[in-house]
Amino acid sequence: MTQSDDRLKDKQFATRAVRAGQARTHEGEHSEAMFLTSSYVFDSAEHAAARFAGDEEGNIYSRFTNPTVRNFEQRLATLEGGEVAVGTSSGMSAILSTFMGLLAAGDHVVSSRSIFGTTRVLFDKYLAKFGIETDFVALTDLAAWEAAIQPNTKALFLETPSNPLNEIADIKKLSAIAKAHDCILIVDNCFCTPALQRPLALGADIVIHSATKYIDGQGRGVGGAVVGDADLVGEQVYGFLRTAGPTMSPFNAWLFLKGLETLDIRMKAHSAAALELAIWLEQQPQVEKVFYAGLPSHPQHALAKQQQSDFGGIIAFEVKGGQAGAWKVIDATTWLSITANLGDTKTTITHPETTTHGRLTQEERDLAGIRDGLLRISVGLEDVADIKAELQCGFVLL
Repeated sequence: MTQSDDRLKDKQFATRAVRAGQARTHEGEHSEAMFLTSSYVFDSAEHAAARFAGDEEGNIYSRFTNPTVRNFEQRLATLEGGEVAVGTSSGMSAILSTFMGLLAAGDHVVSSRSIFGTTRVLFDKYLAKFGIETDFVALTDLAAWEAAIQPNTKALFLETPSNPLNEIADIKKLSAIAKAHDCILIVDNCFCTPALQRPLALGADIVIHSATKYIDGQGRGVGGAVVGDADLVGEQVYGFLRTAGPTMSPFNAWLFLKGLETLDIRMKAHSAAALELAIWLEQQPQVEKVFYAGLPSHPQHALAKQQQSDFGGIIAFEVKGGQAGAWKVIDATTWLSITANLGDTKTTITHPETTTHGRLTQEERDLAGIRDGLLRISVGLEDVADIKAELQCGFVLL
């Protein structure tokens, strides 16, 4: 558990992304130090006992206390506007730890059906084994959210923008619904990051990240984070992490610290390139539909403009010819990265139906809008003209 760093709270986002959470050692290092140690030594038996009892703050064991991880947690908490952040071993472990820390057998969750496929499997296959049941609703249907809440509902969970169709949820209105029913509102902010959207300021109780994506930004490490207040995150989620151990490694924390330093400028560049590419895609005869909230044609374009400062780097689009057509476009590429990861400086492309959402049933994919001709592209930092030319190599085959 790490408290937000308030030393720079009056500074702009880009400044805090570079400077917040830094704690120099006696060596006076300019870049953050990397503490690659499993444990820590104490001055005496009494000193050790005080640390373990919680009577004195300090490092105990790197499963749950590490200075490098602490620096990352402080910086991210400051950027999200949360009291506390905890680093986890992956984005999925962030989601798991949140629910295992906050819920118990007999509790109920309402989730958007427009979520990452593995998150859906976590709800259906694993949390259900422990007596936690989940109902799924359309992300943008506020009446459906409220109707799905039961007396034992403890949490509402969503991604906005959603993966992969870029649907936008009204966080303020969902927050009002959650509070009216004494539920926790949990928002996965992976696609936007705090550079573009701050769900806590809009009424969310908890923000979840896959730091593997834009927070790292270069495809180097796997990690996650949970941000919120000192009770929900600092006590309950952290308590599970300390015991079960799906925590962030010091090396990955150091990578993510470096990633946060360039997050602001990268997200601006990703967003600008994605908007240009999305406009171009809408003009291509082989493309049937483009899903990008920056386009006026997007049904939640106005809402996205209200609660985001920009529209991010992820585009989904449907091509003619179904799966065969989609695979032709992918296979015609020569240098785009064919991978399900996203948020990288390198542009990536994938076919959600057979990759990220391949573990869902056909009915589940249909309800989520995952059609066989759908492609998802994470727009990197290459020249947009080159990305267009690469996609055009596949379009001419359709």
